[in-house]
Amino acid sequence: MKTTTLAAITKSPLRRSLYHFTRARNLPAIAGLDRLAASVLLDPEHACGVHRTTLQQSRYQGRSVWLNAHLRITPEAMDPETTPEQFRACLDRHVFLWPTERDCLAMAAMYSRREPGEHFAILKFSAYELLSDHFEHIRLSKYDSGSSPRYPHRMSYRKSCGMLLPIERFMEAAGHSIPTKPSEIKEVLVEQQLTPVSRYLQTVYCSDPGQIPEVWKPLFMPGYL
Repeated sequence: MKTTTLAAITKSPLRRSLYHFTRARNLPAIAGLDRLAASVLLDPEHACGVHRTTLQQSRYQGRSVWLNAHLRITPEAMDPETTPEQFRACLDRHVFLWPTERDCLAMAAMYSRREPGEHFAILKFSAYELLSDHFEHIRLSKYDSGSSPRYPHRMSYRKSCGMLLPIERFMEAAGHSIPTKPSEIKEVLVEQQLTPVSRYLQTVYCSDPGQIPEVWKPLFMPGYL
């Protein structure tokens, strides 16, 4: 089942990589630790769903990391059985990846417009190997889980932890709020942490080449940002 699932997800040439978007100033910590860690590990004070309203600096294993503010989700977008605190706590237990270049670039464009003075980076990973090694910790989302649509009253679903589908149930479970085929996967989430980053990393894109860690310079490519 695992092999069949991974083959289906990565069959399209457009879905053979996974992408992570981050601030360029986080690159030294990611490279030094060889790890992408979820917010619950990086910022335990907010582990219970406390709303992060601004960019926040934290220390993790002796290194500085910067965490984005939680994007606002309107009450109309929430499932009545799920509180905003519960949903934020759920999201903060995961590392976020995008299954297509297009989806990741859309996120990068949004942050670049909001913070024109900030430098950002995109990490490109081998999808099959990453998903295989972290299979028991992978969740799939049909929607952009962390933000609210412009017109929440038109949504065909509501935000809840149930929208994050364990990968082992992919193509078996049915429901309008979960992906049922590869083209419906909007986000790939890894519980707790993704490690070792160096095993899966293919390319590093960054708007400031000077912030690329020395160990990653052979993987740097201009463009994107």
